[in-house]
Amino acid sequence: MSEERPALSHIDASGAANMVDVGDKAVTDRIAVAEGRVVMEAATLALIESGNAKKGDVIGTARLAGIMAAKRTHELIPLCHALLLSKVAVEIEPDAGLPGLKVRATVRTTGQTGVEMEALTAVSVACLTIYDMAKAVDRGMRIEAIRLVEKDGGRSGHWQAA
Repeated sequence: MSEERPALSHIDASGAANMVDVGDKAVTDRIAVAEGRVVMEAATLALIESGNAKKGDVIGTARLAGIMAAKRTHELIPLCHALLLSKVAVEIEPDAGLPGLKVRATVRTTGQTGVEMEALTAVSVACLTIYDMAKAVDRGMRIEAIRLVEKDGGRSGHWQAA
């Protein structure tokens, strides 16, 4: 017995990519939370935490880059809708155990489609900004584990990663 898998929403019957029509969907409060991390040498983390990186405030700049990226997701991902975001928060925390930085983005809107892509884009660009600002001292940094951890709103309701 095989389970029927849901169809890809951005592919039409002929297999062509298309933008999903959300016009008939209910307007609801939507939220998405994504996370990721940048693993680096302990000395690189110490340099970032000290605020003495050559390019400046790594954490503050990455936070701002993530917020800006969330707002422009529709320009980066071809079939995303342009959304009026009511909140974008990017948190970046040092973690000596990695060693590295943990990045978490929370995005909110009230609308007809979710904000998962905006949260994932915010995390991705914040991680890339961290890499860019510290690559001169640590080219071996790794961007890892970018994923959606929670979403709420819309027809599918609440979902949380295990």
